[in-house]
Amino acid sequence: MAARGKYEPLWLELVTVAAFCAFLFFYGLGAFGLVGADEPRYAQIAREMLARHDWVTPVLNGVPWLEKPVLYYWGAMLSYSVFGVCDWAARVPSAVMASAMVLVTYFFMRRFRPGSQLDAALITASLAGVIGFARAASTDMPLTATFTIAMLAWYAWFETRQNRWLAGFFVFLALGTLAKGPVAPFLAVLIVFPFLIARRDWTALRLTLWLPGLLLYFAVALPWYVLVQHANPQFVRVFIFEHNLARYGTNMFQHRQPFWYFGPVVLLALMPWVAFAIVALVKALRESLSRRSSFELFFGLWAILPIIFFSFSQSKLPGYILPAMPPFAILVAEHLLRRMDEGNEPSLWLAALHSLVGAALLGFALLSAYFVLKVKVIPTAEWIAAIVGIAVFFGMLTAIYARGVRTIRLATLIPLVLAMAFVIKVASPAIDVKNSQRPVADRLSEIAKPGMPVATTDVPRTVDFGLEFYRNQRVSDYAEGGVPMGDHIVIGRPGVEQAIVSMTNGRKVIPLGSFPPQNLEFYLVTTR
Repeated sequence: MAARGKYEPLWLELVTVAAFCAFLFFYGLGAFGLVGADEPRYAQIAREMLARHDWVTPVLNGVPWLEKPVLYYWGAMLSYSVFGVCDWAARVPSAVMASAMVLVTYFFMRRFRPGSQLDAALITASLAGVIGFARAASTDMPLTATFTIAMLAWYAWFETRQNRWLAGFFVFLALGTLAKGPVAPFLAVLIVFPFLIARRDWTALRLTLWLPGLLLYFAVALPWYVLVQHANPQFVRVFIFEHNLARYGTNMFQHRQPFWYFGPVVLLALMPWVAFAIVALVKALRESLSRRSSFELFFGLWAILPIIFFSFSQSKLPGYILPAMPPFAILVAEHLLRRMDEGNEPSLWLAALHSLVGAALLGFALLSAYFVLKVKVIPTAEWIAAIVGIAVFFGMLTAIYARGVRTIRLATLIPLVLAMAFVIKVASPAIDVKNSQRPVADRLSEIAKPGMPVATTDVPRTVDFGLEFYRNQRVSDYAEGGVPMGDHIVIGRPGVEQAIVSMTNGRKVIPLGSFPPQNLEFYLVTTR
């Protein structure tokens, strides 16, 4: 790392940032298929919107799907237009948004905290939570990226009082509202107002409510909301009351978790920088109280307040606290640079803990296929993982303890890159066959005639949503009365044959094979 105010040439740092974004966010984006319920569902909604040439109403199986706003769908529609409809194209919008967030973080730090900009950008890009959601077809990264850019713009205005930054704050806050709804402005208020109140800066509080900025916000965010409400009168009830207020205040969507749920989630999302992130946050909050440092106070509040707020939610999912991850990265970068400038090297225990996390990350990657599928893609995988992990631990510890802070970036990123490369090139087939419906759809295409109706029974909804994307057809669910009238394929668990006969009023049921990795059986239901 360079001393404050001195850094590498702009072109070299930008090439470095771009290379890491390209690898961490884009490389092997389709190595395994869409997983879970959200990825294939959002991908299919964008496909149907594109087919209908409808840029207003999200639609799934021809029915309005009003759970989320439209920003992700717009990005996926553009991606499909360029690359064609496929699973990796559905993930491109998140990867692009994550890259934009990292680049803006770099330029923000170069302008306002020179010397730590490269570390801030690379640490942000290499957080496990950021990598995971940057490679997912979901609304979480579009919200996090736009919200992060908005908050950086606001702090730039706070330091300079130049209204162009405040205009950027309102524009990107509006994009965040298009990404996931009113949570974007709410989180901004949750962070900015306590920060200004703690500083007793009533002038900045008043100036933040800048009328031209508010008009910009509504000019960007409001048109789509007006159009979608006009086309779908149920939108306000479904989106605002059910998927925002009820989602937070009730367990309507069956995502109840204990109050402490986000503690482990945050620790995992901050890997491999979790040790330094905790130390940096504690020191930042301590210094903000003792020295009344605006920078440390603002980013410290940004890091902790969203986590506290969502801990009270009755519905919890990992992506909820993703907007709180970038400030941790910025605080770590500032903390490391200050340590180097002051000649204050990390303690042995901190260096050891950081090295242990880096080694564990690579070791877990080497065993990822075994954890997912209980299959060793390489012989004696556990011994190789243990040996590599021990070597990485002592290698990182020796480098950090011998050379100090200046080696932390390189010592941390090398194991991370190796872990990513192994997962993408070696472990991804196991992830694909166990967690994605892509291989199930491939198997189905071998036994089902093109266009034949498909139904499921006694399987997770992830199977329905995944097959709907990969087969581009509606998949009926027996449990919801979705029994097709004619011949069709049913996918279920082993032993459901008699239940299928009963639910189809005695139709003939013919076993067609199985897909053991996901414990699925295929049946032909026919009247002949």
